[in-house]
Amino acid sequence: MIAREVGVSVPTVSKVLNGRTDVAPATRARVEEVLARHQYRKPTARSLTRSGRLIELVIHEADTIWAMELIKGVERVAGPARIGVVLSELGGSHRPRQEWIDDVMARRPLGVVFVLSELDGRQREQLASRGIPYVVVDTQGEIPRGVHTVGSNNWNGGLIATRHLIALGHRRIGVVAGPRDILCSRARVDGYRSAHDEAGIQLDPAIARWGNFRSEAGYEHGGALLDLPERPTAIFAGSDLQALGVVRAAQERGLRIPEDLSLVGYDNLPITEWLNPPLTTVTQPLQEMAGLATRLVLELAQGETPSSTHVELGTELVVRGSTGPVPTA
Repeated sequence: MIAREVGVSVPTVSKVLNGRTDVAPATRARVEEVLARHQYRKPTARSLTRSGRLIELVIHEADTIWAMELIKGVERVAGPARIGVVLSELGGSHRPRQEWIDDVMARRPLGVVFVLSELDGRQREQLASRGIPYVVVDTQGEIPRGVHTVGSNNWNGGLIATRHLIALGHRRIGVVAGPRDILCSRARVDGYRSAHDEAGIQLDPAIARWGNFRSEAGYEHGGALLDLPERPTAIFAGSDLQALGVVRAAQERGLRIPEDLSLVGYDNLPITEWLNPPLTTVTQPLQEMAGLATRLVLELAQGETPSSTHVELGTELVVRGSTGPVPTA
């Protein structure tokens, strides 16, 4: 039916479905349009014992210890099942290029795990029409209905981090957040704000900074906060990597942690307990999140229906040596 409507041969439609490159772009576009209009779907149940068993892991940046935790989580599930993992790094982008979609359709993996990434409507339709399921970890933005996601309670993480600092007597608490357009980043800042609201503390917009989750942003924005005439006595960093940047900025200004500045990170990366002093941070179970997403992809690949489309894991505060009472004058 598809071939007849487009006016091409059945083998040509098959080539498009399987991501073959030997199809003219205009013909491919016409076939894709008809496939989408008819909501064509290949069967989703696939054998995990077939040859070429692969899952795709797509991540916006793969060159950090944060990313390594997620990769370990995927490997811990895929490795024992003897399933290969293809890693795609998007160079900081949160949406793959169409060329990547074409390559995936050619490889025909069991499924895809996306981290802080999203697909546009056409790309979602292309994966669905090929029977390639996917799960999103730590969503970049609002996810369309029916898409399976795995995340953690970022709002609670921001809340408990800020509550801890308030309990120590801090009233001027800065925040160095991740990108404003990332859902998990906004949720952490919302938790930070909620802790201030419940304590009746007025927030100063001058000590809230949006950046990215890397150490360079922590260094830049942390330094700017510490150079204010009335600097914060504590900083909540949106990631442990940002916290590392804040540590360097504080050291360059002759400030001691926690005597002059208390600091809380986020993620509880393995390196944090080896800092001097060890970093107080919010545990986000990155390996567990990635492993769960991988198991969900494999369930979907076998035609199973998970009990929930969204799974949210808990967060907890790990108190170490980087936080202390507010400095006395």
